[in-house]
Amino acid sequence: MKIKFGTDGWRAIIAKEYTTDNVKRVSEASAKWMLERSMKSVVIGFDCRFGGEMFMKTSAEIFASHGIKVLCGEQFVSTPMVSLGVVKLKADLGVVITASHNPPSYNGYKLKSSFGGPTIPKEIAEVEALIPDTCSAADDSFANYKSKGLIESVDLEQMYIEHIEANFDMDLLKKSASTIAYDAMYGAGQNVMRRLFPEAALLHCEYNPSFHGQAPEPIHRNLQELSNYIKEHSEISLGIANDGDADRIGMYDGDGEFVDSHHILLLLLYYMKEYKKMDGKVIVTFSVTNKMKMLAQQYGLDVEVTKIGFKYIAEIMITDDVLVGGEESGGLAIKGHIPERDGIWIGLTIMEFMAKTGKTIKELVQDIYNKVGTFKFDRDDLHLEDEKKWAIIEKCKKGEIKTIGDLEVQRTETTDGYKFYLSDDQWVMVRPSGTEPVLRVYAQDKTNEAVRVLLDKAHTTFGA
Repeated sequence: MKIKFGTDGWRAIIAKEYTTDNVKRVSEASAKWMLERSMKSVVIGFDCRFGGEMFMKTSAEIFASHGIKVLCGEQFVSTPMVSLGVVKLKADLGVVITASHNPPSYNGYKLKSSFGGPTIPKEIAEVEALIPDTCSAADDSFANYKSKGLIESVDLEQMYIEHIEANFDMDLLKKSASTIAYDAMYGAGQNVMRRLFPEAALLHCEYNPSFHGQAPEPIHRNLQELSNYIKEHSEISLGIANDGDADRIGMYDGDGEFVDSHHILLLLLYYMKEYKKMDGKVIVTFSVTNKMKMLAQQYGLDVEVTKIGFKYIAEIMITDDVLVGGEESGGLAIKGHIPERDGIWIGLTIMEFMAKTGKTIKELVQDIYNKVGTFKFDRDDLHLEDEKKWAIIEKCKKGEIKTIGDLEVQRTETTDGYKFYLSDDQWVMVRPSGTEPVLRVYAQDKTNEAVRVLLDKAHTTFGA
């Protein structure tokens, strides 16, 4: 079986393609790639998914068999905790056993570089090219490698909490803790948020490798319980949700209305530039609202649009001065932290913005609307047969999409997928997922109702 890394690592179904044998193969390729570059140490962590500790130990044994020092967390951790650990421990590489927001039947394997963010696409391709058909590494046990000093346990969670306490005014944030509702989606953010804000309302903050049958992606349709909880509790002013490995964020205002990534990105840019007086480039992926470009231009900041996948943002963040970077799927990053998406860090930043201004999320969003105009966004994930999915993409590629329903396409962008502009405030985008057998259809318009109508028109147009 050929193993391919997608938009964000290798992911596969547990006990089908995702097996200890295949984890060994990927780990051996990673180890050989490290040895070719005289790298000596790796940090390995795992999230809450089924078999996480077993797969971590399997990977650790392979690295150790090649003489590479392994620093591993023996309790579940978030992806950003591993990335931060790589930096703090001065390691050469990081590995996270996670399938992020994918359904519970999946697990995965992410690579993190010494700078504390996703390994760049060129290096991922180099590792991929080294994956053997079978793993030939000598076998020994995790316990034996540990006794020899080749494997060492580290407390990545404590390291992360200390980093938060050094960078945020926790006394200020804890004053509003009882007005926060946090949904871990049974993911790896649960322990940190419980430790930081024990007075917050905590939902799905217990260990459940099946995620109660729900893909742990922090989008509105998966967070109805959090939304309803906020609507039923008038004291709650902010809802925060993280995905399975806590590198993505979803958010709710005090009325239980979803605040999507586009709005959070705009809030971050507004806070970092206008309140914190910081400068830098703005980097967004192709599916992010054009309102980010509009606001950045008002501030006189350079904007760059990348292909979809946070690794493309991270690649720029390690060389350029980036103020805010992010993607539609909830992976956001800001200056002053590692070049990594971090759902908890972003949540704390928005809490800080609210605390320092005394404004609600709804009031801050209205400030944004006053600058760039009102807009709404949504996305449909269509599970289609491969033949149908690629037929739709082929229609787009051939330039056959001239209208969306009765609306004429004004211009088309093709950075990564196909984005059809119907007006400056109204667009539809289509793109096949890089990590799941899914066709994603995105839309922006002025109201939620108009977005739904636009998505339905897109389905008809594409024949989906």
